[in-house]
Amino acid sequence: MPILNLSIDELLTTTRSVRKRLDRARPVEVEVIRECLELALQAPTTSSGKKGHFVVVTDPSQREALAALYRKGAALYAHQRDQMRAAITDEEEATKLAAILDSAQYLIDHLHEIPVHVIACIEGRAGNLSAVEEAAHWSAILPAVWSFMLAARSRGLGTVLTTLHLDFEQEAADVLGIPYEQIMQVALIPVAYTLGTIFKPAARKPLESVLHWDRW
Repeated sequence: MPILNLSIDELLTTTRSVRKRLDRARPVEVEVIRECLELALQAPTTSSGKKGHFVVVTDPSQREALAALYRKGAALYAHQRDQMRAAITDEEEATKLAAILDSAQYLIDHLHEIPVHVIACIEGRAGNLSAVEEAAHWSAILPAVWSFMLAARSRGLGTVLTTLHLDFEQEAADVLGIPYEQIMQVALIPVAYTLGTIFKPAARKPLESVLHWDRW
């Protein structure tokens, strides 16, 4: 698979959360996923001793089972989404939110059709951890997740980090044979080639609105 001609800055600013532009009909080669995961393993990690793991799901029946759990998870937050809509009075902000929720609903409806689901996992469960322990826990997997998404983008693949199935994590563990007591799922990442490869940087808050130098 040829690498897209992206500079480092372009790669960092155009690796988007892709939902509607995932090509549901085009297969993704096993070797491409393996390349992306090999690169992900080079991400910075901690000395906590925790290891990240990735479960790659391509079997249609397993993807359907995960998508069903994802839909159940999404249903739990339907009221919250309605509240978000009702709370916005600015027309421009309402339009932006509508687009985001429409994109999210598209993935809810079509997740089972996305050819690859990558489940990011971490050894150990995060309950009853101190702030230091919890930070170390997540840092053992999240940099690798982001590296995987960057590697995928560079190869013409789209990804989005999702978590809605985690309300039914144990059921997902049963579907995939994951030992629930020892291994914690962190995210479900749908992966597919994108419809077109051109993505633009997203509109974000100005740096000065979130930057705190020396003190808050």
